[in-house]
Amino acid sequence: MSPPQIVTIPTPVDLQNDQQKGPPGDLESVAMDEKKIETPAYMQDAFGDEEFAEVKYKVLKWWQCGLLMVAETVSLGVLSLPAAVAGLGLVPAIVVLICLGILATYTGYVIGQFKWKYPHISNMADAGEVLAGRWGRELLGIGQMLFLVFIMASHLLTFTIAMNKLTDHGTCSIVFGVVGMIVSFILSLPRTLAKMSWLSLVSFISILSAVIIAMIGVGILHPGNKVEAVVETDLVHGFTAVTNIVFAFSGHAAFFGLAAELKDSRDFPKALCLLQGVDISLYLIAAVVIYRYGGASVASPALGSASPIVSKVAYGIALPTIIIAGVINGHIAFKYVYIRIFRGTDRMHKRDWIAIGSWVGIGLTLWVLAWIIAEAIPVFSNLLSLITALFASWFTFGLSGMFWLYMNRGLYFSSPRKIFLTGLNIFNVAVGAILCGLGLYVSGKAIHDDPSSASFSCANNA
Repeated sequence: MSPPQIVTIPTPVDLQNDQQKGPPGDLESVAMDEKKIETPAYMQDAFGDEEFAEVKYKVLKWWQCGLLMVAETVSLGVLSLPAAVAGLGLVPAIVVLICLGILATYTGYVIGQFKWKYPHISNMADAGEVLAGRWGRELLGIGQMLFLVFIMASHLLTFTIAMNKLTDHGTCSIVFGVVGMIVSFILSLPRTLAKMSWLSLVSFISILSAVIIAMIGVGILHPGNKVEAVVETDLVHGFTAVTNIVFAFSGHAAFFGLAAELKDSRDFPKALCLLQGVDISLYLIAAVVIYRYGGASVASPALGSASPIVSKVAYGIALPTIIIAGVINGHIAFKYVYIRIFRGTDRMHKRDWIAIGSWVGIGLTLWVLAWIIAEAIPVFSNLLSLITALFASWFTFGLSGMFWLYMNRGLYFSSPRKIFLTGLNIFNVAVGAILCGLGLYVSGKAIHDDPSSASFSCANNA
């Protein structure tokens, strides 16, 4: 992999100095009129010079970024993996999980390369601007927003499942959803990721503890279940299992936003390695162990496969990560809208009532929208499949392939290494397209056929 190329965007002062030093070549006609030499707002660093700013964003250390990535990614996904193993069989599921994990690591690194080459990028919309101009900006911006809001919705849905389990359906499921929305909104109020990094550590300890308890509990309750190396399945159930595995690695939509707040963007690969080392290891262990004892009827989310008491304990311990992982995704969504409104102004770094009020209003609006989606599609595995098909397929695989092909245009066959990488990234684009097309079909059919898919229902969804 070639070393990252740092591109400096010329400013009016740079161009004027170049003109004073000598003939500036292609820039001469532009430099003649300083008023015309203005870097477009969308090509500027979203946070600008923060030396004297009230609110500073670019202060994340690599390990803080890595913990945020772990908290954002390792949460809901791990809870769906044992059921995915049951749907595919042990051997195919392990192969798919490892291969997709390695591929997701590479595509994450490509996102880091794209950020290095175009330092102004702070979200998928900025990347879309580079790929396809204004049209690409709007398309990827809308896609990223919808994806993040759907993830927020899936966390609210998991919160209602957990509360129904803990309270034996103590009240209407809609009420639990509202409670989860309010708590998530309050935790989303800090404007910088650095102030949220401590939450990520709580989240990781929470999900790790819950998964360990679930593995022990399932092992005690179901010691003799049969493990099937390969199972017979159909397109709908088999591909739903694959999309749930893809969802477990689908943190890529937030990577630009996380990298943008790093103190040194070159530290991104270290944060990525921390994430992928943790998630691949935890996913393999949790999926295989819980499936080994939970068997073909293992629940999704997996915490429901233990005894009632152990399941309640595990859900209680998992509550922090259920909330916090959704909060981090919500923060990235808020930040996109906030940057879109105030980019290029000093309002980004202010603590006045307009800046704070705007942040609060954006957050409240998006959490209400997420709650509506969670109530409309109240089946956990089906919601994950729909999210993966619509968005994760492209943000995790397809778009990364496009980024690499764009950065290396004209060099595709310049060396054996480039030929291999060209084929790999074309494969990534194809994977994204297949996951999107087939995923939409199977998730739509599953939602339609599921008898428990009653929208806005008070029924127990645990």
